[in-house]
Amino acid sequence: MNLNVFINPWSLVLAAGINTCIGNLLLKQSRRVASDLSLLSMFFSPWFIGGIMFFGMNVILFTKALEKLPVSAAYPVLAGLGFGLLAMSSSVLFDERLNYNQWVGVAMILAGVIILSRS
Repeated sequence: MNLNVFINPWSLVLAAGINTCIGNLLLKQSRRVASDLSLLSMFFSPWFIGGIMFFGMNVILFTKALEKLPVSAAYPVLAGLGFGLLAMSSSVLFDERLNYNQWVGVAMILAGVIILSRS
């Protein structure tokens, strides 16, 4: 049985966007908990390794989505989702406060994502 029939390519883009967000959050955490700022210690940080793994899954999911979607629509949606989710997540997890203009920007990005994914 071919599972490709049941998988919506936009759901793969959504999953890739979520993975982008998680990967970036893990990279940020790797630098927050680092006692040693050397490049070598960064490579052995479990937070850093986890971030790289999420980015790897992002590439796989996005590549699979591109089998059915045009890159000109799929990539802006992926990037917009990543930006929007990351802005909101980092605000909650790392207490990185967004000002009014940033919230307006996130809303505009998410509106663009919705418009692009429907076309």
